[in-house]
Amino acid sequence: MKVKIGSSKLVKPFYEGNPPLTTDYMPLSVFDKVTYDQHVAVIYAYRPPTPPNATIELGLRKALAVYREWAGRLGKDSSGEPIILLNDEGVRFVEASVDRALDETVTFRPSASLLSLHPNLEGVVELVQVQVTRFSCGSMVVGFTAHHLVADGHATSNFLVAWGQACRGLQISPVPFHDRTIFSPRNPPKFDFEHRGIEYIPKNFKKVYPLIDNSVEDIVAHKVHYNAEFLSKLKARASSMNGTNKPFSTFESLVAHLWRAITKARGLNGLETTQVRVSVDGRARLNPRVPNEYFGNLVLWAFAKAKVDDLLREPLPYAAKLLHEAVMNVNDKYFKSFIDFANHKVRQEDLVPNAVADTKESILWPNLEVDSWLRFPFYDLDFGGGGPYIFMPSFSPTEGMIFLLPSFVGDGSIDVFVPLFRENLTTFKQICYSLD
Repeated sequence: MKVKIGSSKLVKPFYEGNPPLTTDYMPLSVFDKVTYDQHVAVIYAYRPPTPPNATIELGLRKALAVYREWAGRLGKDSSGEPIILLNDEGVRFVEASVDRALDETVTFRPSASLLSLHPNLEGVVELVQVQVTRFSCGSMVVGFTAHHLVADGHATSNFLVAWGQACRGLQISPVPFHDRTIFSPRNPPKFDFEHRGIEYIPKNFKKVYPLIDNSVEDIVAHKVHYNAEFLSKLKARASSMNGTNKPFSTFESLVAHLWRAITKARGLNGLETTQVRVSVDGRARLNPRVPNEYFGNLVLWAFAKAKVDDLLREPLPYAAKLLHEAVMNVNDKYFKSFIDFANHKVRQEDLVPNAVADTKESILWPNLEVDSWLRFPFYDLDFGGGGPYIFMPSFSPTEGMIFLLPSFVGDGSIDVFVPLFRENLTTFKQICYSLD
């Protein structure tokens, strides 16, 4: 696919009245500091008719006036603490074209060709980048990249919906909640949980990587479609030993199934321990509850662990129960313990975020990480010609890093992006629909 870049420029916020000072800054919260220090890219595809680039650009500028953080830059305050400079320097806006029809050019399956549909993710000072690529058939692809230190998926999806509202001439609603200073530690602090080795590790800690024959070049990203009927059966199977308790969620049931199938496909040693890392949104878990409109990161992680022999020998409900309990344990008490620990122990013990080390990993074997985008309103990004007909993450071949998305079919089915080593993928394809 030959993508021709027409223009690349910085786009700044558009203020209706007097612009705010550009000397202000926003301190990063303890949740921002502990997340991934990298850009995340997503791809949207739209059928014609689509609005002109000028409409999309103006809508972006209006949305940036409400979400100023994206138009700023990362920096440090006088104490060396990380901050977002609210300097309105702007976001990258790229206009591009492809001299062919979209359906003839892009398959929208995980492949390196998707990387040409958004700006490069490395060495970027802008906190958001946008690439609008036009195809000869009138279709349009919007590639969007955003820095994870600024906001999590929940907050970023709210911004994307607001961008669409601004393009359609609507009032942006809801308005974001910007205050990142609300996570105060308790006095005295209470460390009810162990956070060393979970969210934080010692500065000079050396991770031990598994000895495996495969390399990054052997990783293949595969897309699996699970229809609503299969998911219903899977949920019933996962919840079959629950008795009078509430059934497990579709998410818990599907992740339990994937955990077992991938573990089997990898051919792991039975005595090895494998774990699944799952993001847990704290907005509804903290008491008092944090508004859904909170703009920033508010995620911690749950870890479900099992011996390979136990995971494969026990039925599906065993894995689903491990996942459910791990997620439920990341509750208000856990979040508050983390806030206290991050404020009192991190600097004292010279600890660094575990996610910083994880960012550099391309192979998660024998573990998995699951990024669920099932509840984010990504399909609501409407620039004026209707919502996208395809939404997906960009190509990211990290072995064991799984993405769950609602299928664009809109019937309750789920698409799963599974990067595995090529030699393990054949077995995974054979068993990924098995209910045994």
